[in-house]
Amino acid sequence: MELSARNQLSGTITGIQLGNVMAEVTVDVNGQEFVSVITRRSAENLGLKDGDPITVVIKATEVLLARV
Repeated sequence: MELSARNQLSGTITGIQLGNVMAEVTVDVNGQEFVSVITRRSAENLGLKDGDPITVVIKATEVLLARV
C-alpha cells in the first residue's frame, strides 16, 4: 500500500488496551513510545497483538519542535 504520508516509522506493539468502543495501542520505535487511539473494530480487524511489528504513520498539519 502506498501512502502520501512521509512520516512512517517501523516499530513493535508493546501494549493494547481495549475499551468498549476505542482501543489504545502503544508502539515502541527504537526506544521511543508512540500511542495511538483507534476504534476497537479497527484494532480487531487488523488483528493487533503485543509483539506484532507495525508501521506508525504520522500525517499532521502541524508538528512542533522543541530544543532540548
